[in-house]
Amino acid sequence: MSLISPAARDALEGWLAHAKALKGASPNTLDAYGRDVGGFLAFITEHKGEAQGIKPLMAVSISDMRAWMVFTRGTGVGPRSLARKLSSVKSFFRWLSEREGAEISAVLAARSPKFQRKLPRPLAVDAARAMIDTVELQHAEPWIAARDMAVITLLYGCGLRISEALSLNGCDAPLPPVLRIVGKGGKERVVPVIDAARQAVERYLSECPYPQEDDGPMFRGTRGGRLNPRAIQKVMEQVRAQLGLPASATPHAMRHSFATHLLSAGGDLRSIQELLGHASLSTTQAYTSVDQARLMEVYDKAHPKAG
Repeated sequence: MSLISPAARDALEGWLAHAKALKGASPNTLDAYGRDVGGFLAFITEHKGEAQGIKPLMAVSISDMRAWMVFTRGTGVGPRSLARKLSSVKSFFRWLSEREGAEISAVLAARSPKFQRKLPRPLAVDAARAMIDTVELQHAEPWIAARDMAVITLLYGCGLRISEALSLNGCDAPLPPVLRIVGKGGKERVVPVIDAARQAVERYLSECPYPQEDDGPMFRGTRGGRLNPRAIQKVMEQVRAQLGLPASATPHAMRHSFATHLLSAGGDLRSIQELLGHASLSTTQAYTSVDQARLMEVYDKAHPKAG
């Protein structure tokens, strides 16, 4: 970022502060935004041969945008990552345009590269159950075996992200019938807790050698700190090898299986969207790998028909 002009750097920092304050962007998201837009600003500086202040930035052309995209692809960045970077750049320029009152049609006209969305693959119902049952057999220490089973039961039984499950604290125990989860972007949702998940967590807590503190982690590592997601990823790697499951059988696949199995059992997309915490229904549609026939069936049943 040493090539970027002070004015451009200030604008980037202002936009990141805006994203954090008003949109609730996570630290990881803010880091990605900073890298994406910082890289773009550095390229434009190099491309133009001089530091770019705010006015020159607002004059970025279609050819400038194309040059940046070609350069970025040339560094080995794939279509999906380039699409994300372009989205970040457009968001930055929209914010900048609102402040400066300038026209940014050239930036907004830049088209995102096409790519095929990779959908997470769900486990079959019997494979998901086998995963949970077999996880418990992976560790000789009873409390660790109970812990791993409890975490994975939460992922599959409640559709939690692994980060959400591992962010639970002692004050969340015993788990209530309904759990309030703060997900991506600070979005809060209400998730029913099934009996199997509640019982698995209770069993783990009864065997855990570390005291439960209200502001301390519910799920602890072997040394007592907050459990690292890698521990759950590793135990699932062991189990899927034993069960002959594909590499797609990851912690995230358990959340995906939760959504897919609910839909297969007759759940409606809107309800599943709420349970997963998706801002857009289209995200839920892609996430659950719903085929067109199933979607039409759901819409046909749910759509209020004119009398």
